[in-house]
Amino acid sequence: MQADATTLLNANAQPAAQSLPPLAPSPVSEPVPVAPTSEPLPNSSGIPVTTLPAVQVLLAYLEQEGVDTIFGIPGGPLMPFFEGIFDRGKIRPIIAKHEEGASFMADGYARVSGRLGVCCATTGPGATNALTGVACAYRDSVPILLVTAQVALSAFGKGAAQESSPLGIDIVDMYRDVTKASVMLMTPEKIADITRHLLRTGLTGRPGPIHLSLPADMMKREAVADIRRPSQYRSPSELFDRQSVKNAAKLLFRAKRPAILAGYGVHISRAYDELLAVAERLNIPVATTPKGKGVFPENHALSLGVFGMAGSPQADAVILSKEVDLLLAIGTSFGEASCHAWDPRVGEDRWILQIDVDEREIGKNYPVDVALVGNAKPVLKELDFELRRGSDWLQTKGGLVDRLDFVQKIKEENPRSFERNSMYSQEVPIRPQRVIAEIRRALPANGILFVDIGNVMAWALHYFEVQEPGTFFINMGFGSMGHAVAGVIGGKMAAPERPVVALVGDGSFAMNGLEVHTAVENKIPVVWVVMNNGGHGMVHVGESIQFKGKFNTSLFNHRVDAAGIGEAVGALAFRVERPGEVEEALRKALCSGRPCVIDVRGDPRDRPPLGIRIATLERFFGGR
Repeated sequence: MQADATTLLNANAQPAAQSLPPLAPSPVSEPVPVAPTSEPLPNSSGIPVTTLPAVQVLLAYLEQEGVDTIFGIPGGPLMPFFEGIFDRGKIRPIIAKHEEGASFMADGYARVSGRLGVCCATTGPGATNALTGVACAYRDSVPILLVTAQVALSAFGKGAAQESSPLGIDIVDMYRDVTKASVMLMTPEKIADITRHLLRTGLTGRPGPIHLSLPADMMKREAVADIRRPSQYRSPSELFDRQSVKNAAKLLFRAKRPAILAGYGVHISRAYDELLAVAERLNIPVATTPKGKGVFPENHALSLGVFGMAGSPQADAVILSKEVDLLLAIGTSFGEASCHAWDPRVGEDRWILQIDVDEREIGKNYPVDVALVGNAKPVLKELDFELRRGSDWLQTKGGLVDRLDFVQKIKEENPRSFERNSMYSQEVPIRPQRVIAEIRRALPANGILFVDIGNVMAWALHYFEVQEPGTFFINMGFGSMGHAVAGVIGGKMAAPERPVVALVGDGSFAMNGLEVHTAVENKIPVVWVVMNNGGHGMVHVGESIQFKGKFNTSLFNHRVDAAGIGEAVGALAFRVERPGEVEEALRKALCSGRPCVIDVRGDPRDRPPLGIRIATLERFFGGR
């Protein structure tokens, strides 16, 4: 292997540039004006203080974070929350069909906007229904706030209808394992303190969901309107260790065949430009994890596509190559799907540099030579500064040209995707590869695609070419079916000027398809492309291979009529099964200005590119 890393990291280096400002500064720099609902009260010093209902103090803080939409379902104990939204008139409520859908919408809103997504639910079953969506956000580090109502404090433990207090089914405790913080407001005087605690916790460092339980009798009681600017109670996520950055730059200069594996952390920090700058500075090929797909433009000469589940042969050829002597991992913890179930070749005989805002993720699955703890955006900007000072030396050595030749050679010897000819197939029913190709042609480069879990996930990861960063979203952490069906609505609310499309399977659509009605009710023009193969396709592939047709749990006896469901709730619907019809229908849908469902009838025998994944399942569950 190379010279000992410690020897190479002891040379002196010059001072580095200043780091970037915060990733997502609050859209409002001054406190949101609040109107008192009663006469100012004197404090202990005799100075009048403004009071507001506790729920309005909470809403004022959310307005400061740029929250303009809240997704949820009303219920008796939650009505003071909706009354506060109505009285203030600054946030639009979107009424979902199910609390899981509302939490997925908040998640989609946060993924696209980079701001806090907010959802709400009433007490008891309303609160438990949102659990999957919050867990999904937790696994993917998505900042959402769930507000749940609670019965009045005076009724705790008495058997009140739908009680979910600490004396019943404890909803606060239930959410502690899937949030960064889960608390209940026990007295209105603490609303400002608790809100600041939640926002500081959810939006600082590695972001994630937070939960606030509001007893019905606490929401309308008066509290001091102690509204502070975000900069007064939470720090920006821009810190990093400058010496580690210098150490990383030295190893990057020494490496002959470096490669980059970019994960979802690049998207969380919106570090697209910084990643591109580092890759182009040293001509380093870039693969992304499945969840990180789209953080680097896939039509770029240095792009290798996805490495891991349903990934590209080009990415495999580089990342697993013995020629690669350094791997720069950015915003990935090397989970199962992103490294072929911890393939040992990923970490063998090479230096590993790992950037992550969460120090607990660094070195967890592969030993590292340089740990770079911090937000990817400032770390990469600082790293690029260090590289600029030495890239002239590397250029004179011819190393940059040699790296380009290496990438070109890999691409010539390995296809970008399997069965590429199927993208142009004229077969009927239409092949999945052709569906993906037609979506790409119809969707503008800045159009946003939400992809659900199932076979559609594999087709999209493998064949869809992301041309602009931040336009592809998939919940790979928790793998929640139905996420894209509802999440696409939140995504459109966050980017109303851009086309937003969901690619879902019929199994996922069956779970949350009535959220199409939510889009219809609120005139939100999103498009669902439903790849309808008559069942749970990915399960069908797995059980066919594992059990050789011994039994069937995955195919429907009666195929879901996705277009019929769309028509029934007021959406524009299309039924297609022939080549060319998907592209035509999608173009019409995007021009219609209406919610649309495109029902694409396919063949359940089509198998996605999951060969390595299937081998992994055999190893884990096959009893070997």
